[in-house]
Amino acid sequence: MRKYLLTLLSVFCVLFAQAQTKPKGIKTGSTAPSFMGVDQNGKKIELKKLLDKGPVVLFFYRGTWCPYCQKQVASLQKSLDKITAKGASVVAVTPSSGESIEKMIEKQGGIGFHILHDDGHKIMDDYDLTYPVKETMQKRFAKMGLDFNKINGKNGPVLPIPATYVIDQKGKIVFAHFDPNFKKRPSVSEILQHLPKPL
Repeated sequence: MRKYLLTLLSVFCVLFAQAQTKPKGIKTGSTAPSFMGVDQNGKKIELKKLLDKGPVVLFFYRGTWCPYCQKQVASLQKSLDKITAKGASVVAVTPSSGESIEKMIEKQGGIGFHILHDDGHKIMDDYDLTYPVKETMQKRFAKMGLDFNKINGKNGPVLPIPATYVIDQKGKIVFAHFDPNFKKRPSVSEILQHLPKPL
């Protein structure tokens, strides 16, 4: 009986730990974690410096291989003039390596906003978005020719929950879209509605 209870307790602890580590994202009203990175043009990008100029639209996407990510990137690129007209900058963060980012840019016919390869997935971690791709899913993706160790480089088989944030110049998150259903992304009109005026 005691052995059974210990086993049951062990299972409960594992399940509890998994629940505790499940990504939850950053909520509206929270302070946006600071970050630095290098964009597709080799330019050093720092959230603090961008916020000195105006609000920031920050979004996380999984990779070029994801059609929903391609659609979101295309939508933001198409409406980039409307966003920048409000004094805002757009930053995309992805675990994908430089080669995959180049493919995304090529597919879109050029991209006018910053794309950061999240080396070591630190930004994803700070925004509580990172999750490991299960081995069963890795095998499914492999059958489609997707190797995360190649696509993500040193990051390996990890992905972000797709999320979009609008950050005001005080560093506060005024809009957050976080949904484990990767098919759901916010519209540009939603983002524009929540963009604050530059200080």
